[in-house]
Amino acid sequence: MLFEVYCDESNQDVLTQKQRNHIQFMMIGSLWIPAELRKEAKEKIKLIREKYKKFGEIKWRKVSPAGLAFYKELVDLFFAYGQEMRFRCIAVEADKINWQLHGNNQELGFYKFYYQMLHHWILDFNEYVIFCDHKSNTNQNAMRELQACLTKANLSSKVKQVQSLSSQTLDLIQITDLLLGMASARINKHVLENSAGDQLIKHLEKRLDRALCPTSKDEQKFNIFKINLHGGW
Repeated sequence: MLFEVYCDESNQDVLTQKQRNHIQFMMIGSLWIPAELRKEAKEKIKLIREKYKKFGEIKWRKVSPAGLAFYKELVDLFFAYGQEMRFRCIAVEADKINWQLHGNNQELGFYKFYYQMLHHWILDFNEYVIFCDHKSNTNQNAMRELQACLTKANLSSKVKQVQSLSSQTLDLIQITDLLLGMASARINKHVLENSAGDQLIKHLEKRLDRALCPTSKDEQKFNIFKINLHGGW
């Protein structure tokens, strides 16, 4: 079966900044969907846009009281697909990274965490096409290297492509940004009580029937992997 994976990241700058403004965790997120459902999902997003007359980029940072109903309906669309549409992210505590393990190369370390986020959901006998939000300052070979590492680690599956594209052209990367933004806001405790963002997160938590927090490895709908950088249980 062919799957498409749409990826985005949040708070990448905390990897290099000493002053982090109370943000502890850099996060990378991914939305997973069977390729055959992409066209239908995009059409449903288009209908929601038309209903609310919201044609700009969908982003967590754009959540406002005026657009709350629009964003709630996008969250509901995510749940309408059940297990056919899944979200997984990794939370990396910046202060605990030992950069010597990554050759003191922040970009290399970043893509190692990208690998960890993706690798554990690549299953045998499937094919995957992975779309990452484009970064103008990244190593031009990073996507090929990430694909090569995922291929070598998953010999019974096929990673057909890892491609960098602008989120402005892909609604499903924009949905990833939205879901990741909510997870990051909760994990980093960086959302104001009763704000539009807080209300949207509570709507998501009500649909999940649980709080947004690190999950077990087996969680399949909305998985938050808080990586343990110091070993142990």
